[in-house]
Amino acid sequence: MHEQTLAIHAGYEKDREGTMAVPIYQTTAYEFRDTKHAADLFELKELGNIYSRLMNPTTDVFEKRFAALEGGEAAVGTASGMAAIFYAIANVAEAGDNILVAKQVYGGTTTLTGHTIKRFGIETRYFDIHNPSEIEELIDERSKLILFESITNPSIDVADFDAIVAIATRHGILTCVDNTVATPILCKPLALGCDLSLHSASKYTTGQGLAIGGIIVERKNLVDAIKGNVRYAHFNEPDESYHGLIYSELALPLFTLRVRLSLLRDLGASPSPFNSWLYIQGLETLPLRMRQHSSSALAIAKFLESHPKVKKVNYPGLESDSNYALGQKYFHGGHSGLLSFEVADKQTAQRIADSTEIFALVVNIGDSKSIITHPASTTHQQLSAQELIDAGVPGGLVRLSVGIEDTQDLIEDLRNALG
Repeated sequence: MHEQTLAIHAGYEKDREGTMAVPIYQTTAYEFRDTKHAADLFELKELGNIYSRLMNPTTDVFEKRFAALEGGEAAVGTASGMAAIFYAIANVAEAGDNILVAKQVYGGTTTLTGHTIKRFGIETRYFDIHNPSEIEELIDERSKLILFESITNPSIDVADFDAIVAIATRHGILTCVDNTVATPILCKPLALGCDLSLHSASKYTTGQGLAIGGIIVERKNLVDAIKGNVRYAHFNEPDESYHGLIYSELALPLFTLRVRLSLLRDLGASPSPFNSWLYIQGLETLPLRMRQHSSSALAIAKFLESHPKVKKVNYPGLESDSNYALGQKYFHGGHSGLLSFEVADKQTAQRIADSTEIFALVVNIGDSKSIITHPASTTHQQLSAQELIDAGVPGGLVRLSVGIEDTQDLIEDLRNALG
């Protein structure tokens, strides 16, 4: 099936009532047929619902539908995008290990990987997304994951998937892509050779800023990269918390299964059924919305590029953009609704952000309503001066999340704010 059909139908088999809309299974627990049924579920001899911290029928539809859109084998929902990033790391790394992360990522990812993860004994080594060859120099026998964004937020750079995947394959290291900005409609990292794709479902997935959530999707046949791989011994050795279960020997998607059985079980950052239902509603219109977001963003980028007070516009849909070639290579149908531009200085950028009427001053992206943000004083405020430079976030940078309002109204709003 094609994307628009998958977005509406994938993962849902109508219940006995024949409901067209996916029901909200607002429950914490499920009744077992008998004690044997309960024991079989807990021993993984039979698959089914046990407790909504681990699985839920509404969330199951969301996970299956998202996996279908990404072209993946399976997915697991989380309570937030940050939980998805943390679980992706915690599922492969332990004290003494290291992960490799692009310098140009969302500010929250930088603080998680540069500070919080350090307290778990996991080291983060950073590479420049513009120079993926740096990754090779950072790898050692304790390297467990390469983490980057398909479109970086807010510098709006496009990753060179081929170069990164080639390095990861040579060294037997898993790659994980934050595909939030691009969405599976515009970019499919798993089809480009990556192992994992994750999202903040709070963004384009809901489309209206209605709920906080995240999701991790694993590629098909990921077991081939993990089974027998000494980097991931815990997938190949008995898990004593499950009576000696060996994940790599199961005929099931092993990465997301371990997130579910270990991390959701013990740490509990699972999505609520109601939020999962909201994501399902958003997915139904995601292909349509991403075309509009991308079309309007390109028109606005061209307007800003011609404005005398704008020093630089970052949007891979512009032929003048340094990421244009990679954008054409890896993206299809548009380049999302996120763009950024630079003006003279921090004060000018803040004045513009304070002057718009349609663009709301909000620290979010992917909403149907247009948003303006000054990253250096908000989402990336916690970064040092050097970290801001490394992340591509100068003081004069303004980030726009272009919504689905009338494009000309948005352009006029920016024209008035620029003065």
